[in-house]
Amino acid sequence: MLAADSVSQLSDYADLRDSLVLDVGGGPGYFRAAFGRAGARYVAVDSDLGELSARGRPEPGTVMGSGMALPIRDGAADVCYSSNVLEHVPDPWTMAEEMLRVTRPGGVVFLSFTVWLSPWGGHETAPWHYLGGESAARRYARRHGHDPKNRYGVSLFPVSVSDALLWARHTPDGELLDAFPRYHPWWARGVVRVPGLRELATWNLAVVLRRR
Repeated sequence: MLAADSVSQLSDYADLRDSLVLDVGGGPGYFRAAFGRAGARYVAVDSDLGELSARGRPEPGTVMGSGMALPIRDGAADVCYSSNVLEHVPDPWTMAEEMLRVTRPGGVVFLSFTVWLSPWGGHETAPWHYLGGESAARRYARRHGHDPKNRYGVSLFPVSVSDALLWARHTPDGELLDAFPRYHPWWARGVVRVPGLRELATWNLAVVLRRR
């Protein structure tokens, strides 16, 4: 369902037919079939071999590499897409700039992430992340007998709506097309324009840019 929804959302900004879609953090390729049905050519990049092989042997067209140093040449992709990955890298805006770099001029970059101060910002440690990421991780370990998969400061980092909009509006290589709460109904899109409230109420922010 998420893959089909992603294709539908992206189709509002780009024609996916015969387009090369680069999925940054694509994991085992759950989205491949959905993008294929839309007529796109799909390539996934992920830094975690375990994620890449979660469904068995990685499929052809899958690349292992860091989102902060994509092993892709400049301007190779028509569309560069990333879903719920940005909060898992220590320097999210380096990754965002890399997504712009590998996208051709006129191409589209679509990235979304879970907002740290939203109720789900701590992932499986939520809502205790409001008391601090380290504290929430320790509480999770005490209750479950093992560390959370998403460990604060290691594989989970605080990313805000304000920082995302600041980057998107000032990056020299991209033109901001849209920013909206990804999973909200259309009438709730306005929360992104309200400082403070947007950090709590957006939950998951989608940012769409056109490569200059």
